[in-house]
Order: sequence, then C-alpha cells, then structure tokens
Amino acid sequence: MTNIQKQINNVTQKIAYAATQVQRNAHEIQLLAVSKTKPVSLIKEAYLAGLRHFGENYVQESVEKIQQIKLDNDFNEPTYWYFIGPLQSNKTRAVAENFDWVQSVERLKIAQRLNDQRPNHLQQLNICLQVNISGEASKSGTTLSQVIELASQVSDLPRLKLRGIMAIPEKTENIERLEKQFNELHNIYNKLQTLYPEVDTLSMGMSGDLQSAIKCGSTMVRIGTDIFGARD
Repeated sequence: MTNIQKQINNVTQKIAYAATQVQRNAHEIQLLAVSKTKPVSLIKEAYLAGLRHFGENYVQESVEKIQQIKLDNDFNEPTYWYFIGPLQSNKTRAVAENFDWVQSVERLKIAQRLNDQRPNHLQQLNICLQVNISGEASKSGTTLSQVIELASQVSDLPRLKLRGIMAIPEKTENIERLEKQFNELHNIYNKLQTLYPEVDTLSMGMSGDLQSAIKCGSTMVRIGTDIFGARD
C-alpha cells in the first residue's frame, strides 16, 4: 500500500466517523481530492487508490495536467475536474473547455462567460456559487443576502447547471462560531433546494474542519493536505 493510499484510507475513516456521530450515511459525502500544485504522478496514485474527483485552483497548471491525463492510458475510467479557486474573466474560456465543475462562481459576469464559452459537445458545466460566509474582506464569494438572486440568474443560463454552494469559513479555534457559519450556509442550501430540484451539493469542510462541516450537513469535503501532504 502506498503512502497516498494510507492517507486516503485515513481520510475516508475520518469522514465515516464524523458521519456516524450525527447519524448520517458516509456515502452521502463526496471526497474531493485537492490536487493543486501536485504532479500527475501523485494524482495517478490517488486515482489508482480509487479517487475520481479532483479539485484545482490554478488555471494554466491544471489544464496542462488535465490534458496530460487524457493521454495517459492508466486513467481508463472518467475523472471529474473541479475548479475551486478564484476565477478571473480572462481565464474563463480555459475553465469552460476543460472542467466538469466550477465551485467558485461569485458574480454573474463570470457565470455568463462560462456559459458562452462552454463547448456544445460537452455536457452542461456544473456550478456551485461561492459564498463569503464569514464576511472577511480577504475572502472571495457573494454575500448570503445575494445568493438567491445570483442563483436565479445562473439557473437561466442554458450551458450551466446550478448544483449548489461552496464556502471557505474563517480559520478559528472557536467551534461554536465555525458551526454557526456552517449552519447558516446549510440553511441557504435548503432554501435553494426548494427552488431548484437539481441542487444537491453543499461543498464545505477541509482537512481542519471536516468533522464540524459534516455535522452541519456538508455533502462534499475538499481535502488536500491530508491526502497529498503539505503544499509544494
């Protein structure tokens, strides 16, 4: 067993434990392996250990890796690529042409460009709206008060498919404060589900706050360090 296989096993056990603590089924929670800055060789190890969903933050680096993997016969089952970093207008075409998901849409202009640039031969691009749940000026994301309006605008774009919301909470040791933010996000997610039946993704929780995120209803956790080690 490789080191990455061991790490993945540890993470899946953490997810399972967190789920059982709140009477949830661990299969409800998707593990997204955050492979930013990591080489294809490590992504291949994770793939061979069973992972199929990978998150990336940097457009040029990730597109090069995706193209390389498409030519690699060891990747003989579909992989699903999620763009999870801040997205500038001049980078939207590369993302629209190469990714399956974008989880960092925070304004209509970006959504419109992704819609217009999504090739017709590809399926709709899956979209999560990024919410700045902590209100920190350093964080990307739309505000809680604007989520419903942005969701309505995105749902009208034919080449996009609204799937849910994503957030990065503030770094805090205060579990009560953290879970308050997660619960606010979960409430908005529930509201979106009543409006849009295709909404099924609440992307929140990383290596440091996985247990609280799952307790508060996360359906997808984004894990990098605990799988691949510290960022290069």
